[in-house]
Amino acid sequence: MSNDREIFIEVRNLHQRFGRHRVLRGVNLEIYRGETLCILGGSGGGKSVLIKHLCGLMRPWKGSVVVEGEDITDLPERALGTVRRKVSMMFQGGALFDSFTVGQNIAFPLREAGLRDQKEINARVSRALEIVRMPGQEKKMPADLSGGMRKRVALARAVVEMPLCVLYDEPHAGLDPITSDSIDHLIKDLEIDHKITNVVITHELRSVFRIADRIAFMKEGVIYWSGTAEELAASKDPELVNFVQGRAENRGEWDQGTPRIDTSE
Repeated sequence: MSNDREIFIEVRNLHQRFGRHRVLRGVNLEIYRGETLCILGGSGGGKSVLIKHLCGLMRPWKGSVVVEGEDITDLPERALGTVRRKVSMMFQGGALFDSFTVGQNIAFPLREAGLRDQKEINARVSRALEIVRMPGQEKKMPADLSGGMRKRVALARAVVEMPLCVLYDEPHAGLDPITSDSIDHLIKDLEIDHKITNVVITHELRSVFRIADRIAFMKEGVIYWSGTAEELAASKDPELVNFVQGRAENRGEWDQGTPRIDTSE
């Protein structure tokens, strides 16, 4: 990745702890405008905690987060509304309101931001549903949707304000391979067609090799390694080899054409 690319989010020496348990131990990470960055690592490595700092949902114990040149670390909650319109989040499991229709769920951030013009709200909700390829589904209830459709509605809610960046916490969790593939296509469409920066936590290596412009691998609360998918596939680092091969064995054969780790010397 060329160093002349514009940095959109910069994480500097980020530490977080819960009681005596230190989760982040000095994370340094640059996220470039318009890229899809996949964050990998074992469970408990701090991935979800890290991305919650990128939109101000969590405050660092030490260190800082800079979004478009603005240090958001100590911003008051009121000022974070502007940040969250730039950097949106698609939560693990979708986090839809079961008593709201699809349209009401997607409109929620618009109403929270103070938009009252119903015509404008309807137009934006309609556009968001078109982006996730679910046009005309405003009146459905979450209970009537499949798992994949719920994820699409959650994604529509994340993009309804047309943010500059979307954070995804395990968008493939609980989905079959075909539905996961459709989510991958949506993520890349957002990058290519709408110039949105994507930061994706996932354990699905098939998806990583399909969508990632760069990968950051977390271990024990720090960024252990970063690079491209090709560099990950070619790496002889035992930590990376074990992670990738272990996942591949658990998930079955990779897609045809997906790079494999070659451990032969």
